Amino acid sequence: MAQGRAARRPDAVAGIVGDWARERPELDTSPLEVLARLHRSYLQYQSRMTARLDEHGLSVAGFDVLTALRRAGAPYRLTAGQLAASGLVSSAGVTLRLDRLEKDGLLVRERDAEDRRVVYSRLTDAGLRKVDEVFSEHLENERRMLGGLSPAEHRQLGRLLSKLERSIVDSDDASAQPAETG
Repeated sequence: MAQGRAARRPDAVAGIVGDWARERPELDTSPLEVLARLHRSYLQYQSRMTARLDEHGLSVAGFDVLTALRRAGAPYRLTAGQLAASGLVSSAGVTLRLDRLEKDGLLVRERDAEDRRVVYSRLTDAGLRKVDEVFSEHLENERRMLGGLSPAEHRQLGRLLSKLERSIVDSDDASAQPAETG
């Protein structure tokens, strides 16, 4: 049923591609078929995710920190550098995020017993309960958002998005190489 409703809705990207075909028929606008849809999908996803996290008093950035600490396993602690390297948290904003989460009682900062220069951020019991509750709800929210896809489509899309990410990263390497002259 959800698939049928989605198929009947107007597709804004198709309209955009059609407009460009009319205005600049010499241009190959096929990248928009993928990347504009991906961008629009991301904006819809982010809006829904942010709304759910707001209900729990969390920002996306704070949630990323809490989930990184949770994924680290007991004792649920990492340094600021390890959090930045986790891939979801930029080093620029780590301290501000940690300050907010510490103020909210969701983590504490502790110095390493052997090297006092090293500071860990560790989930408190309240932080562990909060991340476990919110992450379960987050996954359910994501399941709902993917409800219009069959399990096979879900797996296929995951594989294709992984391939797309590699293609985008590899495009930086390709553009950095000097052009061949002939």
